[in-house]
Amino acid sequence: MNPRHYEPTPARRAAFLGLGVMGHPMAGHLARAGHRVTVYNRSAAKAQAWVDAYGGASAPTPVAAAREAEFVFACVGNDDDLRAVALGENGAFAGMQPGAVFVDHTTASAEVARELFAAARSRGLHFVDAPVSGGQAGAVNGALTVMCGGEAAPFEAMKPLALAFAKAVTRVGESGAGQLAKMVNQVAIAGLVQGLAEAIAFGQRAGLDMPLVLEVIGKGAAQSWQMDNRGKTMVEGRFDFGFAVDWMRKDLGLVLDEARRNGALLPVTALVDQFYGDVQRLGGRRWDTSSLIRRLGD
Repeated sequence: MNPRHYEPTPARRAAFLGLGVMGHPMAGHLARAGHRVTVYNRSAAKAQAWVDAYGGASAPTPVAAAREAEFVFACVGNDDDLRAVALGENGAFAGMQPGAVFVDHTTASAEVARELFAAARSRGLHFVDAPVSGGQAGAVNGALTVMCGGEAAPFEAMKPLALAFAKAVTRVGESGAGQLAKMVNQVAIAGLVQGLAEAIAFGQRAGLDMPLVLEVIGKGAAQSWQMDNRGKTMVEGRFDFGFAVDWMRKDLGLVLDEARRNGALLPVTALVDQFYGDVQRLGGRRWDTSSLIRRLGD
């Protein structure tokens, strides 16, 4: 993990549930910022590896990890995983004290966010849906963007802790609004990556020096994060890093489900989702999302 400066904040008791490529460094930043962190992961070996790296403690179940925590953070795979770590006799809600705050960093549905918000409120707990953008590099560098839904008071309480692993933590509305904002983010990215893939493939077919062309147009109106961070690697055909195609398809599935509910028209997003299906069939389930360009090759 890269060294970084942490803003002084009182040490709090926290739990972190889920130590994947995002959760592991995020929990590490919390510990390095001085908070007392207990972690849980389905694989006990990963939890022990985290403790070996950062100190703190591990627990065998979500409920055990959450018992003394003022704040419980989660970053798991999907709606069902989230319900599993939050609900039931072994879920975190069963161990949390009244007034404690559950902060969900999973990219999940707005529906499950509202469901867990209501379940938390019935127990005297708080729930903030807080999906993140910035990928694995953002988690490692403590530079994520966090978009949050829920009540203002618990959001303000959790914000100083989240700034240990984020550069921006913003409340965008009531429960579910964080997840909806993340969907907006993924819609925008899907179209950008497809446009960049077509642009690079076109330039290559035309025999242009594409690294030079990207450098030139990157100083103008075509500039984007995707161009700056993925343009060169797309030209080089390197995709063994970053946000995986499988994860993007999961996210776009959430987007398209929500669009069916709210009536939004997303023709480009639906098409790009199909293109990512093509990439999966090419063997690219774990390739970076910029691998869309592979569909356009020979």
